[in-house]
Amino acid sequence: MTAQFAPRLSLRAPFKASPGSPPVEWLVATGPVAYPDALAEMEHRSAAIAEGSAAERVWLVEHPAIYTAGASAKDGDLLDPRFPVYRAGRGGQFTYHGPGQRLAYVMLDLKRRRQDLRAYVAALEGWLIDALATLGVTGETRESRVGVWVARPDKTAGVDGSPAEDKIAAIGVRVRRWATFHGVSLNVAPDLSHFSGIVPCGVADSHYGVTSLADLGRPASMAKVDAALAAAFVARFGPTIAI
Repeated sequence: MTAQFAPRLSLRAPFKASPGSPPVEWLVATGPVAYPDALAEMEHRSAAIAEGSAAERVWLVEHPAIYTAGASAKDGDLLDPRFPVYRAGRGGQFTYHGPGQRLAYVMLDLKRRRQDLRAYVAALEGWLIDALATLGVTGETRESRVGVWVARPDKTAGVDGSPAEDKIAAIGVRVRRWATFHGVSLNVAPDLSHFSGIVPCGVADSHYGVTSLADLGRPASMAKVDAALAAAFVARFGPTIAI
């Protein structure tokens, strides 16, 4: 099953495992990871988690420049296939991944936590918002748009007067037998021009764009971003163990 909705449950609610559950493995890739390799590893680990033969895991990676298409992707939203395009199987539409963007692939056992996809996606949003806050950025959610957004009063509003906003983090998940995979992406310092080859997440309005920590004047090393993500994850999802 895929999660293709925009949940708006409480972003403050914890999503911790049942008492006695082992800590979540926290793994940071040391170099770029090819997308097919990441997809195969996620499929394998998620299946093992569902069977009860592997620990939960969060895997932090960067990819070479690619576009991925979620279950709701429309062919017309691929404007310029300048990079390899992969069908991802996750929820959502087209997105870009590449250097300077942190991907967090989240493989959890919802049977140990809460068998509620809306609550899970809301927890992911809250996690990103908490991490961004420690990095000096105020992230927000919107009723009709999945992901985490940043107000841009310095940019031109929409023709109807709607304020300009930019997306800083995307969410696309898949759940099979209550084991999750895929996850979230956070723009640290990617080349934002690479997003112009697609309609990111199907949002075409000119006053809704894409941003990053660097673009917002809040540059941070990937190590600093990882530390913020780790601390916010523990507070919401429970203890981790580095591997």
